[in-house]
Amino acid sequence: MNKIQELIEKLCPDGVEYKRIGDIANVLRGKRLTKDKLNADNGYPVYHGGLEPLGYYHEMNRKANTVMVINVGASAGTVGFCDVDFWSSDGCYCISHNDFAIPKYIYSALASQEQLLVSKVRRAGIPTLDAKIVEDIKIPVPPLEVQSEIVRILDNFTELTSELTSELTARKKQYEHYRDELLTFRNGMETKTHKLCEICEVYDGTHQTPNYTDYGIKFASVENIQAPYNTTKHISVEDYNKYKIKPRIDDVLMTRIGSIGTCYVIDRTEDLAYYVSLALLRPNTSIINSRYLKHYIESIKGAKELRRRTLVNAVPIKINKDDIGKINITFPALEEQQRIVDILDRFDKLCNDISEGLPAEIEARQKQYEYYRDKLLTFKEKA
Repeated sequence: MNKIQELIEKLCPDGVEYKRIGDIANVLRGKRLTKDKLNADNGYPVYHGGLEPLGYYHEMNRKANTVMVINVGASAGTVGFCDVDFWSSDGCYCISHNDFAIPKYIYSALASQEQLLVSKVRRAGIPTLDAKIVEDIKIPVPPLEVQSEIVRILDNFTELTSELTSELTARKKQYEHYRDELLTFRNGMETKTHKLCEICEVYDGTHQTPNYTDYGIKFASVENIQAPYNTTKHISVEDYNKYKIKPRIDDVLMTRIGSIGTCYVIDRTEDLAYYVSLALLRPNTSIINSRYLKHYIESIKGAKELRRRTLVNAVPIKINKDDIGKINITFPALEEQQRIVDILDRFDKLCNDISEGLPAEIEARQKQYEYYRDKLLTFKEKA
């Protein structure tokens, strides 16, 4: 018998009570700060509409070790935990705690019901989650000793995932360093520089709002550019047949709205539909290697070229299709391009491959964490 079983048998053999969040805590709304009051990196993090800080502010209104639930925007319903003092804007609920529950335990219990929270978000206009929805969520509330042991076990899983994430961050920096170094041509290496439109045809995806279907042709957009064939979104064959330009092997998909400059090289003959948020680049492969083009666009040089032509005041930011063709691409002979690709692809696979690289291992750890979290949070309900 493990420790958690011993504690349950000793402290709550007849089961535990399931209580509303509103009965064991207060759901507090934050206070909005206008962007002109924020700075880039100095002060307390400010959360509004997401789990990444919107900016930083010289004051705080919430203490460290507080559970958050995002209540507006695309991330509404997402559950987070902040271990430092911070400022909660009005797009972020905070869960106060009392003597009934440990904050980290409340976080785990709420996170296990995140899909339910997301399903309750009102989608008309700006996505919004009402405070009452959070207050009405029921969670098991075992004795504090049991909560503490559950938190300890889950923290061990989180620490393992954090170690892998840190390694992935280090590998990505290493990859970016070698990529930018290899694409800085020295020692008199012969290169050419052309506008992208001179070595590549440039198209964009459908401008029509897609009618999603349960099956059919897979549909790619900015959200799934890293692995477009793993998407769960489909459109009908009839709608796909309306596409004038269909992706084929060695074409490069590039994000052009919101997130700009992330690329995917088409590597199979399977049909794939794509949205207007993506550009399709069809390189002249007798001049430039498709994977070299991907690495170059994603390099610091490519990013600078894209930034010069990005409409930063648009909401969301974007680069027009015709302006993509104006960016400059520098490249050596095909043989040297292939040598560079062989080196960078090894780094790229380790950093980004969701089936074999570090992301796959992190995903496996996360699934393991969620499995044990849900198992640990399943109690017999006390009569």
